[in-house]
Formats: sequence, C-alpha cells, structure tokens
Amino acid sequence: MTAAKRRFVFTISCAVLFMLLLNYKPIHRYIDVMKSQKAITADGQLDERERLRGLIEQWKVGVEELPIDAVYDKSWKSAIPGYNGRIVDVEGSIHKMTATGIVSPDSLVYKEVPPAVSLEQVGVLPIYRGNPNKPAISFMINVAWGNEYLDSMLNTLDKHGVKTTFFLDGSWVKRYPEEAKKIAARGHEIGNHAYSHPDMKTLGTQRIQQEIGKTQEVIQKTIGVKPTLFAPPSGSFDQRVVQIAQSSFQMKTILWTADTVDWQKPSPSWVVRKISRLMGNGVLVLMHPTAASEASLDQLLTIAKQKGLVPTTVSEVISANRLQK
Repeated sequence: MTAAKRRFVFTISCAVLFMLLLNYKPIHRYIDVMKSQKAITADGQLDERERLRGLIEQWKVGVEELPIDAVYDKSWKSAIPGYNGRIVDVEGSIHKMTATGIVSPDSLVYKEVPPAVSLEQVGVLPIYRGNPNKPAISFMINVAWGNEYLDSMLNTLDKHGVKTTFFLDGSWVKRYPEEAKKIAARGHEIGNHAYSHPDMKTLGTQRIQQEIGKTQEVIQKTIGVKPTLFAPPSGSFDQRVVQIAQSSFQMKTILWTADTVDWQKPSPSWVVRKISRLMGNGVLVLMHPTAASEASLDQLLTIAKQKGLVPTTVSEVISANRLQK
C-alpha cells in the first residue's frame, strides 16, 4: 500500500472514531432521559392511586354499615331475617375510578358483610316480615280462586316492572294448569299454598305431609319449579306445620304483616287507605285475586315506590342480601 493510501485510510478511521466519540454522550443522555420519564410516569400513577385512596378513605366515612343479625321476635313468636352490612372495597373503587375516569362518591364499590346470626340459626319458625332496615315490600298473592282477576293483576305488575310471589293452591293448579303456567311465564315466584285449602293446624301429621307434598308434586309437574316457601291457608298453622314444611320439604313458612282482607269485599279505596298506612321496610302484604285487590294494586304499587320501597318477591324481602340499585 502506498503512503498516500495509508494516509487516506488513517484519515477516514480518525473521522469515524471522532463521530463515535461525538455521539456517545448524547446516546447515553437520551437513554437516561427515557429512564427518567418512565420513572416519572410510574411515580405519577402511584401518586394518583394514593390520591384516590385518600379520597375514598374520606368518602367511606358514614356510608359503611354494620350487618344486622336475624332475631327471634317474642311478640310474633317468629323469626325476623338479618340484613347484610356493607363496607367500601377500596382497591375495587380505585380500579373502577381509574378505568372510568369518574371520581366521585357515587363510584364507590361495596362489599356485603353477612350477619353473624342467620335466619336459619334462629330456629324453625314462621316468618311474618323482612328485616325492618331493608326497604323492600312484597304484595304476595294467594291463589285458590278468582281467575277472572288474574290477567288484570298480572298486567298491573308488568306495568310497574314488579315480580312478586304467587302462592298456589295445589287443586287450583290441577284444575287450571295454563293459568299457573301463565303466572310463572311472567317471571313471578311460585309458592306452595297446600292442596285443598284446609285448616292446617287441625290436621294430623300424615295429612299435613300430604297437603304440602301433593302441591309440590303438581306444581313441579305443571310448571317445572320446586317452591321453597309455604303459606298456610287462612294463616292457620302450628309448630308441627312449620317443622314439616322445613324438614320434609325444605320450605320456610310465610305469613303476613298487613292483610287486605279483600275476601270480605271491601272497597278499593278502603284497601288503599289501610295498606298505605301499614307500608314499611320488610312488610309482607297479603292479597288474593279479588275485585278489591285488582282495583287497588296499581295505586298501592305507586304509593310503595313513592315511599322509597322496592316491591319484589317474598324471597327477596326475607333475604339478608342488600337491594341493588
């Protein structure tokens, strides 16, 4: 290689080395800057979570509630269901607020806390009402007659978007299976109302078993559901009835808090006046498919909602679960 070529190669090599040295520091500086930005972003996210945590800790004061135990009511000789408490799910609330971008007390996420004493732990007892802290009410309908009023009452319930509980007499289901199917098809809860509308407390043990069991069979065969609630006809029962319903058929015995006495053919306005005064948290209202109840149901449902009550099924009213918005 000539001297000229050696000088040319040397010059090019020096130029390349110079450029590498020149660019070395900025490259590392760029890397340092990027690392710094990532750290700032992570710190920012951490800071935002801590800010939300602080807000949530403030907002949860006064909105958390202790659970209420189920109890034995001495005056009614019955069980009163408990009611779940609620606590704020802090991490769940942070996740929701971060995901939605909505930061407010309305975005708090809650967890339910069950009571220490459940309804089952109180004993095998009749139930007349739900928990007085639960803003729910049920207009339960016992059916052994009155087919001519059923469609109108079902339409009124649909109008209000309400599902309730129909306690069906077994012999009625046998005679009118399509009517029974219609009630179930509209989404209502089905309960057991014995087979032949007897005075249950006067029956022997075997007959009690038959009245409840035969109704269970016909309801299951006709509608395909297995009732979990038993309403003794005319409210007549004794402890044997309650015990058999529970031990043999896994059913709770249901009575009522307020009675329309619609079988006495009162005026609809009288029914409305009487029941509206008795409405409250956990109340179970007894009705039948009669002219008086058919004509008063719409107004009663409206009044219940105006009072802040949620008309629903008996199972929902006596459940310890909190109502969902």
